[in-house]
Amino acid sequence: MSGSATYKDAGVDIDAGNNLVDKIKPIVKSTTRTGADTDIGGFGGLFDLAKCGYSDPIMVAATDGVGTKLKIAQIVKKHDTIGIDLVAMCVNDLIVQGAEPLFFLDYFATGKLDIDEAADVIKGIADGCKQAGCALIGGETAEMPGIYKLGDYDLAGFSVGAVERDAILPTKNIAEGDVIIGLKSSGVHSNGFSLVRHIIEQNGISYDETPEGFDRNLAETLLEPTVIYVKECLELIKNGGVKALAHITGGGLTENIPRILEDNISVEIDLASFTKPIIFDWIREKGNIEASEMLKTFNCGIGMAIIIDKDQADKIDTNKYDIIGHVVAESGKKVIYKNLEQF
Repeated sequence: MSGSATYKDAGVDIDAGNNLVDKIKPIVKSTTRTGADTDIGGFGGLFDLAKCGYSDPIMVAATDGVGTKLKIAQIVKKHDTIGIDLVAMCVNDLIVQGAEPLFFLDYFATGKLDIDEAADVIKGIADGCKQAGCALIGGETAEMPGIYKLGDYDLAGFSVGAVERDAILPTKNIAEGDVIIGLKSSGVHSNGFSLVRHIIEQNGISYDETPEGFDRNLAETLLEPTVIYVKECLELIKNGGVKALAHITGGGLTENIPRILEDNISVEIDLASFTKPIIFDWIREKGNIEASEMLKTFNCGIGMAIIIDKDQADKIDTNKYDIIGHVVAESGKKVIYKNLEQF
């Protein structure tokens, strides 16, 4: 071996990383909120909880990724919304505890850093943070040749929020007759993509294809960002009567709603009470998937389920929210489906 080896020779370009930091500084700065100093480049991000007005706060933390939805973004080279999904998957979990998201950090790992591609991803993360009302206070960009192939990257997100000690959800008084409302999803969100990609590959379908009844091609439909429900849920909680929330992610309605239920109760969900985005009918048809499998894999049109005190039911704006079910006495099944045969 002649000459001296450098880190760049090994596939890691420190200068590219520094150039990325310079490029994203104004993007990160745009997420500033009370308590946050969003200047990046230090070893850690700072947040001043005392400035946020809590009297007896409990910190809540969540971490998640985007799963194999990333592969579709990479195949079609569309990277500007996948960061919204990353934020959504974390902050939608925080709000389930009643917590307001305060700050967010990201981890971006790749085989070889493409500055423009990474900047697009981080712009999406910043957009998600602004939708959630939290600050992007730091992150990590890692070049790892030998771990990731050229053109591949992976993402992880980390969010921290706070809730007053006496406002933590779910409550312990969920009772028979309480109402369940559903917040609509924008599509597949960020779960079930291994099955979706399997179906597409098995059927030899192109992501450029626009299936019948779709208003966009398949890639654009599948890459529609996960809805960030934070501000809407915080408003509902503020109005009173909210007892529990369930973020409908992997496991669908079947597996996620039971996570907020005590042993003595179940829920009945009326599948005729809401409309599925057309993508779910397409997935079910192309994959020949049973309804029960769809309901425990995908959100099927409901991204957040909220249990509200039955005494507050008359205050629900039915022009804005679908009442999708009720709490019932324990039945052996935690989730009972009504009108399953029509689904």
